[in-house]
Amino acid sequence: MKLWGGRFTKETNQLVHNFNASISFDQKFYRQDIRGSIAHVTMLAKQGILTDEEKDIIINGLNGILSDIDNGSLEISSTSEDIHSFIEQTLIERVGDAGKKLHTGRSRNDQVALDMKLYTRDEITEIDSLVKDLLNTILRVMKENTETFMPGFTHLQKAQPTTVAHHFGAYFEMFKRDRQRLSDIYDRMNYCPLGSGALAGTTYPLDRELTASLLDFTGPTLNSMDSVSDRDYLIELLSALSTIMMHLSRFSEEIIIWNSNEYRFIELDDSYSTGSSIMPQKKNPDIAELVRGKTGRVYGALTSLLTTMKGIPLAYNKDMQEDKELTFDAIDTVKGCLSLFTGMIDTMKFNNEVMQSSAKNGFTNATDAADYLVNHGVPFRDAHGIVGQLVLFCIDKNISLDDMTLEEYKAISPVFEEDIYEAISLKTCVEKRVTIGAPGKEAMDKVIAINEEYLANN
Repeated sequence: MKLWGGRFTKETNQLVHNFNASISFDQKFYRQDIRGSIAHVTMLAKQGILTDEEKDIIINGLNGILSDIDNGSLEISSTSEDIHSFIEQTLIERVGDAGKKLHTGRSRNDQVALDMKLYTRDEITEIDSLVKDLLNTILRVMKENTETFMPGFTHLQKAQPTTVAHHFGAYFEMFKRDRQRLSDIYDRMNYCPLGSGALAGTTYPLDRELTASLLDFTGPTLNSMDSVSDRDYLIELLSALSTIMMHLSRFSEEIIIWNSNEYRFIELDDSYSTGSSIMPQKKNPDIAELVRGKTGRVYGALTSLLTTMKGIPLAYNKDMQEDKELTFDAIDTVKGCLSLFTGMIDTMKFNNEVMQSSAKNGFTNATDAADYLVNHGVPFRDAHGIVGQLVLFCIDKNISLDDMTLEEYKAISPVFEEDIYEAISLKTCVEKRVTIGAPGKEAMDKVIAINEEYLANN
């Protein structure tokens, strides 16, 4: 039975029904649909549109449907057009004529808009929790590695020495901003569309403020046409999810590089790696590679919805049904990637000696050698040239700046003294950088304390 068949004299072509139906994917909404319906009939009874007896019959019927779907005794039928139709039809079958009053003062347009908002709101909360789990793992790594030295890079070339704590701290800031974006989206979308009808409200004396309050919204939406045709919050969410995936992908790229034989900065745990079917020596960073690959999938959802919405006139159009599968897939992808990525970095090990040796042999302390000369009265531009000569000398000899003798230093510039070795040690290079945001331990300890407070309060 269709809920809209009265005006039609022919049955819908089966292919048309299949093409039009959304039950295969919007059945995810059953909890949200039932919750919205309970709030709706509660409001209808309070306004005298339903009797208290009718309200109780409908709510008991809806709760029974919810329980039966949850425990598996009621299977959602694929013959229904959508989840809204299935629940209403099932309710009428179970409670009779009272069930036919459920849809009073409501359209599928505002019902769909409500369900999608309720579902999205729940998912934002869950995604936020997963990002917070990742931040807690990153913070643990930071606390344990404030003196684990490694090269910092620009252009994928070794640039200056830093620490694992400082490097991971950059990702902490990225994912913290991701949480802020999710919070902003939640707040901006948290207005209830129910009561907007098809596009022009209703003649029934609905209390939209009550419905909004019952469903934990900030208030009702203020334009019924916008209420049923707004998908901005989904576009914003897909944009935020794309940014999360971009951050995960950047991080994955570095883990893939660090895991390579050439770098050997890290070792991935066996439980988050795979092997080769032909090469027994291989230990592949498949989780990081899949996260990197799935980023394009989430980007695609954002681009698809933007394209779908760009030419749609007010108010509701069936095109908007395309929002669901795109959003569902993007949400599921991001949740899976966050969970697996967090487990991967929580179990991986750092090869501290390899990382420190890489920093030394990459001339990451060259800038500090130049600063040494400046502090001894040499103009910076001259100091830059002198250190360039030092680097050329080391490359020719296949040694690091730390390996040069004092006589070799003085042969290039007499300004150098014995204290050059202390000045260019990795520990000195890092720890004298004490401004907030820098990798020195004093600065990092302050940032870690700030991050701990943030996670405790948010």
